[in-house]
Amino acid sequence: MDNRPNSLAAVPRLLLLPLCLVLGLACGDDDGGSGPADGTDGPANPGTPVPRQDGDATLGRDVFRFETFNNEQFFTDALRLPAGLMAEGATPLQLLQLGVNVDLDAVPPAIMQELAAQLQADPSGQSSAFLNDPNSTVALFNANAVIGLPLKDSNGDGVLDMLSGDKGGTSCALCHTRAGDGAVFTAPNGGSIGRRQDGLATHNLNFGTLMSLAANSRALYPLLQLSLSANGGASIGRAPAGVTENSSEAEVDAYLSNPQFYPVGMFDDTFDGNGDPMHNVPLFRQDLAAPFGSEGTIARLDNFSNLVYTGLFDPTTLTTPGGRAFLNKLGGAAGDEIANDYVQVLAATGVTGYPYVTAAPSAAPGTEDAPLGIRVDNAKLLGMNAYLVSLQAPPGMGDNPTGRQLFRTVGCTDCHNVDQGIRVPSFVVPMKTIFPGDNPVTLATRMPPLNPVLNTVESIFDDKMAVVNASLRGDVRGIALPLLLDLATKPVFLHDNSVPNLDNLLDPGRGPTAPHPFYLTDPAQRAAMVAFLQGLDTSN
Repeated sequence: MDNRPNSLAAVPRLLLLPLCLVLGLACGDDDGGSGPADGTDGPANPGTPVPRQDGDATLGRDVFRFETFNNEQFFTDALRLPAGLMAEGATPLQLLQLGVNVDLDAVPPAIMQELAAQLQADPSGQSSAFLNDPNSTVALFNANAVIGLPLKDSNGDGVLDMLSGDKGGTSCALCHTRAGDGAVFTAPNGGSIGRRQDGLATHNLNFGTLMSLAANSRALYPLLQLSLSANGGASIGRAPAGVTENSSEAEVDAYLSNPQFYPVGMFDDTFDGNGDPMHNVPLFRQDLAAPFGSEGTIARLDNFSNLVYTGLFDPTTLTTPGGRAFLNKLGGAAGDEIANDYVQVLAATGVTGYPYVTAAPSAAPGTEDAPLGIRVDNAKLLGMNAYLVSLQAPPGMGDNPTGRQLFRTVGCTDCHNVDQGIRVPSFVVPMKTIFPGDNPVTLATRMPPLNPVLNTVESIFDDKMAVVNASLRGDVRGIALPLLLDLATKPVFLHDNSVPNLDNLLDPGRGPTAPHPFYLTDPAQRAAMVAFLQGLDTSN
């Protein structure tokens, strides 16, 4: 006899497995408990994560905020982002409108006093002389106040000045720090000038458009949606066709700046030639998360960070023997084509002297510790482990007992813990479970343990897992469980931004084959569940 609430009695049990499974939040590592074996407070088998080693959290804070491992050479000399911003005459207000954040505590007092007076006269900032002056953008970079885009003293004169040869790079804070605490100014649907709140996802960051302002956005070639001859010219992503090695700067900019192809709040973190940006995730309380990446490819937090620094923040490493071996492992002939085409693009755009990242050869190339054969300073990676563990999740909006009871009784705890102070279960949920409508075609076979390259043509939901997925470490193609925290500030749901709010996520109108098809037919029950989810924090 089915003793679940009437609103769920007609829903197939398969669809009751994962409530809010892929909310598009952080996925990560470490030990901890779970609920009892009866499943009332969490899965009976939460999985076993890989132990984590932590270093100096103070060092880790500086790494998270400012460390580039020399990627400023890529961003300045290859991508040419600072040159593009200056050529475009980008103002602080325009950067804030793109979701970039500014650290209030780093802004020189004289500038802050001037800005405060202007904002008092016009809180919108539209008439602020400072916010609408391109020279002010330079001043903020020189003060290292632009969060996630640190400037380095490249000429060694002891003074930061982007007009005198100092180079700007990027850090983790660009996508994972907001400046809302005590904000003195917030652009509508954009960034803020305020105090740093490290670990929070930058939901409003328009990364694609920001990169389109660079003078050589073609330098991002492996991170774009590509049309590859090895795939018969086929392309995976939101755009109807991908770019090629012969695409112009204007064509690449058009792809990056189109929110239909590269939505706001998203970042394409896989150099696989697919157009698969995923929603930015929070990086607080990473002791509660495991494994890392929405597709669960990385078991250890420091290994995840190393791959970001050695590949994403300097993709020219993909042209090295280690990078080429990794691309070949991922995509065979398609991977080889990406590397060869990238060399052609770099040559055509006058990029030399790469790769730029400062990293040491690894004794275990091709492993999770060093997928591209190199690893940055390990003490800094372990320090960032400690810092990301120490960052606290924001408080929720209060408990909802009705929603909490529903969460316990309708199948949510088959995958999720009720108590968000306990680490998430570390298993990867198979694609067919989380997305019953998954109907993939095989694009290429690969050597085990890698799954074949699979793609469901009629959906973008699985684009993220087509090439890069947990089979890299012998697990299934699917989705890693997220942290169910800070949901009240999240504007869209699922890693592909396809669901506009929590009520819609739980609405049976989405259909039984949609991604994450767990539904409550009673609107009052949906409202209670939404209130419960928005109230979750690590203390309730």
